[in-house]
Amino acid sequence: MRFATALSFIVLVLPLAWAQLSLPDSPYTPPDASNGTQVTNGSTPKAQWSTLVGNLLYFYDEQRSGKLPPNERVPWRNDSALDDGKDVGLDLTGGYYDAGDYVKYTYPLSFTLMSICWGGLDAGHGYDLANQTAYLDDMLRCGLNWLLKAHPSPNTLYVQVGDGNLDNAYWGGDRDIPYPRPSYQVNDTSPGTDAAAQASAAFAACSALYANRTLSASSATSALSNASYASELQAHARDLYAFATNASGGMQTYQTAVPQSGEAYASSDFADELSVAALFLALSETGSNATDYYADAVKWYYSRNLRSQLKAGSETVLNWDSKTPAIPVLAAQLASAYPDVISGSNATLQTWQQVVEDYFDIFINIRGRSYLTDGGLLYFPGDSDEASLNPALNLAMLMMRYASSGLATSNRNQDRYEQFAQGQLDYALGKNPMFVPYVVGTHPNSPANPHSAISTGYSPPNANSSALTAPDNLDADPAQEAYVLYGSVVGGPDAHDRFWDLRSDWAQNEVALDYTAPLLTLAAHALVRGAGDPYYTQVRAGAYDEVRPGGAPCDAAVQTGCKHRGGLSTGGKIAVGVVVSVVGLLLLGLGAYWVWHVRRQRRY
Repeated sequence: MRFATALSFIVLVLPLAWAQLSLPDSPYTPPDASNGTQVTNGSTPKAQWSTLVGNLLYFYDEQRSGKLPPNERVPWRNDSALDDGKDVGLDLTGGYYDAGDYVKYTYPLSFTLMSICWGGLDAGHGYDLANQTAYLDDMLRCGLNWLLKAHPSPNTLYVQVGDGNLDNAYWGGDRDIPYPRPSYQVNDTSPGTDAAAQASAAFAACSALYANRTLSASSATSALSNASYASELQAHARDLYAFATNASGGMQTYQTAVPQSGEAYASSDFADELSVAALFLALSETGSNATDYYADAVKWYYSRNLRSQLKAGSETVLNWDSKTPAIPVLAAQLASAYPDVISGSNATLQTWQQVVEDYFDIFINIRGRSYLTDGGLLYFPGDSDEASLNPALNLAMLMMRYASSGLATSNRNQDRYEQFAQGQLDYALGKNPMFVPYVVGTHPNSPANPHSAISTGYSPPNANSSALTAPDNLDADPAQEAYVLYGSVVGGPDAHDRFWDLRSDWAQNEVALDYTAPLLTLAAHALVRGAGDPYYTQVRAGAYDEVRPGGAPCDAAVQTGCKHRGGLSTGGKIAVGVVVSVVGLLLLGLGAYWVWHVRRQRRY
């Protein structure tokens, strides 16, 4: 049964065959930020890690689009974007808003779902220990069920809903989101190889989770199990992979077909998505199908020379665009847990262990293009300039996953990977020169001004007008955010460990679905490992106020703090569509800075 008849069938059987875990009668809600200063005394698992997992999952509730469920936990959210998909005769309502605005993007959403489901395969028991498994299920289904809608036929995938430029000019609440909200697709004649493969990887990874597949003897799988749901996800994973590899229009990056998506999330290639999708399909399949998918993954990895991206000096990061660092880690887990799948292949467990450990050693020994800031954050020039925490946390997640799977070739290596990962985790949770845990609402020192239209609570002068609008001064209007965006992970500090906590500074303060994902997996791992409290319990409330930097940032969002060689400074007014002209004798050729219009371009 395929798409045309399957959609009506889905509506009928979903309540039974796909039934999700029941949410608690008394819903989890985040405690006051002051709770983050309290040390857990004696209990196991540590209550603070459980709270962190709960808060991070709560963030996804705050980002929901469409008709909200009756048991929606976020009291200040409303139904929104209820006409999504009508322009193409489909129901594309639901899912998640990507970041601080109201656009829905399939490519980063698929990466987020893949990441979280992979974390569930590694450390799903952590959600059980935190009493958050039902919320994990709820969070995943909200994203996955929308992704099912976005794939209405084998060779069609909707990759964006909403107009990024129109949306960027609006800084209001969820009741007056501007229209039109066009729907953009890739298809057989105008394909998007990377987007289709990444969606396939998300479906396959989550299918494996719902099918209770394991990745090693030490994997701690959660109580999630639904064979019918796993089967449906797997069917879409297969179809999307076939679409990615066999489209009549050939292979190309998805922004070639949909340039509008490339304005925010331009993909650099598609081989990494093909390889990681094939690996997750190998995990979620059985028998010869699994072997064939594994062979495909190896083919994409070697034929496109992805190994070169893991060598010192050109080492790439793991993020929504680049999946290459995930490939050898997942392949090693697969080869260890399912040796029959790799039978006859030259790419053995030892092959992947060597690649993984060579890559990790670049960071342990600091011998590549990345470096540690004075405060201890792993920093990749270029990639870390916007959302500095994300590359570091994604690497920490890979290291902790590999070490916890017992795959390290020596105890010394295992210890080194765990310690390095813990160092990056501690930095994000307050062990940094700013004394800031970079998770909103978790501690009194947490960021108070996330770059998020939905939580700011700005009221336009004419509340009844649908005109596109934003305040003249984003940092001052309103003086305080109307709502606490609990569990959101902000972009992070600059290369000198400085953090200004400015609402206008999307490079440091924007939130996004993929920013929160690696920290969620790391927190679940901490519960499984029986780790001590998160570092922020050691951070003194108010310490950030004492070291908060003066002046202003110099980054892609705010240029007020930038200095030129002749001592001239750029005037960077934080506003919507404001152009700043720098006039000086040196004629450095710096023309227009347009800040607001590019706030969505997170090419880290």
